[in-house]
Amino acid sequence: MKHDALELTEAHYELVISVDARRSGEYDDVDKTRMRDRVYRVLETAFTHAKVARDAVHMEDRGDGVLLAVAGRIAASRMLGLWLIEAHEKLRDENRGLVVPLGLRIGMNIGPVRHDARGISGRAVDLACRLADTAVARELLDAEKANLVLVTSASLYEEVVSTGGKFIEPAHYSPARLELKEGEVTAWFHLPGRPAPKIPGTSPAPPAPPAPAAGPLPGDDDPAHGDEGETGDNGTPGSAGVRYDVAGDMSHHHHNEYRGPVHIGRNIGRGTEQGRG
Repeated sequence: MKHDALELTEAHYELVISVDARRSGEYDDVDKTRMRDRVYRVLETAFTHAKVARDAVHMEDRGDGVLLAVAGRIAASRMLGLWLIEAHEKLRDENRGLVVPLGLRIGMNIGPVRHDARGISGRAVDLACRLADTAVARELLDAEKANLVLVTSASLYEEVVSTGGKFIEPAHYSPARLELKEGEVTAWFHLPGRPAPKIPGTSPAPPAPPAPAAGPLPGDDDPAHGDEGETGDNGTPGSAGVRYDVAGDMSHHHHNEYRGPVHIGRNIGRGTEQGRG
């Protein structure tokens, strides 16, 4: 992606992509060269299949990864949809037969980007690189035995992912709060071809509590129902100040035989917090 002298002083609204290889420091010199070749094959194949012209992409080598900026004329939804799918499929193909499969962490952000003779810069670039390098992204690759993890900024998720689109499933992303050098941010994590991942270090949702047994009916010798002989709004003895809520499937009866589950809750006293019998 070329820029003239005037454009070098201006910021362009672009999609920034930071690509890092998993545990690149564990490769020896020979294997690292092969690893780098695979990374570039994955990216270039994805750009070709997604029909993204090379002059629309700025690409910088980072040794164990690649930093890219995609011109604003290319829809970000195409990169998050078709391009990501093609990158994932090519990565799976490259990993066939490998004892140590190549894993990629991809951080994406969108915002103003400045180009100069040496490359690109700007806060949008910094955040994309931070997202790809997060501990959560590293842990997800290992915990899920995945080939690729995508991490998007909150702004990119809200502006592009959340609206959906071809090959984009917003429900397959999970958010997490991250503490970065620039402060605390929200990021969204996605494993292509899988449901929304469970973020490492978070607790699973607690199981639903069992339905409590129904409490005593109005008129029983329960002081919560009032003194014997006290009448409520409907004139029923012992029913003053008691309201009942029924939740779940309503039961039905036939010849006084009730069928179907019933869950009865009650509030003790007017204006008090709801309790359960």
